[in-house]
Amino acid sequence: MTMGTLFESSLKSLPFLHRGKVRDLYAVGDDKLLVIQTDRLSAFDVILPTPVPGKGRVLTALSHFWFDRLAHVIPNHLTGIEPASVVAANERDQVAGRAMVVRRLRPVLVEAIARGYIIGSGWKDYQKTGAICGIRLPAGLREAEKLPAPIFTPSTKAAIGAHDENIPYAEVENLIGAERARAVRDATLRLYAEAADFARGKGILIADTKFEFGTDAAGALYLIDEALTPDSSRFWPADQYRVGTSPPSFDKQFVRDWLEAQKWNKQPPAPQLPADVLARTAEKYAEALRLLTGRTLPEIG
Repeated sequence: MTMGTLFESSLKSLPFLHRGKVRDLYAVGDDKLLVIQTDRLSAFDVILPTPVPGKGRVLTALSHFWFDRLAHVIPNHLTGIEPASVVAANERDQVAGRAMVVRRLRPVLVEAIARGYIIGSGWKDYQKTGAICGIRLPAGLREAEKLPAPIFTPSTKAAIGAHDENIPYAEVENLIGAERARAVRDATLRLYAEAADFARGKGILIADTKFEFGTDAAGALYLIDEALTPDSSRFWPADQYRVGTSPPSFDKQFVRDWLEAQKWNKQPPAPQLPADVLARTAEKYAEALRLLTGRTLPEIG
C-alpha cells in the first residue's frame, strides 16, 4: 500500500460537490456521496499548506471502527459500497483506504458535542460563568477535571474560517425543533458514554467529542460525517492524565504548539510545517488508531 499523502483530490469521473477543511465530497448518483478523507490539517480555523502523512487513512479506519461498534445505538450513513467501484481505474489511488460511499442525507445544522471532562472552550466558559452552554456546574472544578456526568454542549456549525460558538440547549430546540433536539442530545450522550467506556479500557480518555447527524426523507436520524477520531475528539493518554493541567492529546497539539511559537497572525496563508512536527503528528494519529483498534496503517487497504 502506498503511504503517499493526498492534499486535494482531483476526480474527473464523479461530479465534485464540496471541499471542506479535511473532506472532499463527490456525488454518486442522486442519493449517495463519495467522501474522501484527505491528509489536510487545519489549525486555528486555517487549512495548513502541509499534509500529514497517513492522516486521512487513520480518520477513515477509526470512523469505520466506531460506526460498526456503535451501530446498535443509532444507524449511520455508510452504504457498504466499495469506493474503488465508483471511480475510474486511474483514480483508485485517491480513494484507497481513505474514502467512504455514504447515503446522501440532510445535515442537522448543529454541532453535537459531548463533554466528560472540563477543558478547552468549556473550561473558559466555566471560569467566566460557572456554566457551559447554560448548564450550571459545581463550584471549584479544576481544569481537565472529570465532570459529575457527561453533558451535551451544542454549538453552531460555522463556515470555513469562522468559529463555532457554544449555544444553550433552548437555542437548539429553536433551530431544529424540540423532538429532534432531544433525539440528538440523547444519541450524543449515549454514543459518548459507550465510546468513552471502551476507550478507557484501551488506555485512552475521551475528554470530549463532536458528532454530526443527518436525516432521511422520512425524518429518521443518522450518524454522519466521521466519528470519534483525533480530529473530532480530544483523546488523552490515561497514564498521563492529571487534574489541574491540560494533558497531552492524540491530535494536532504538536502543530498548534509549533504555530504558537511562530510569528504568524493566524490568518491565511499559514506557514509550512517542518518535517519533525509532521512526523510527530502523524505518529500520534497512528498511535490512537493502534491503541483503539489494534490496527496499524500498513494493514489498511
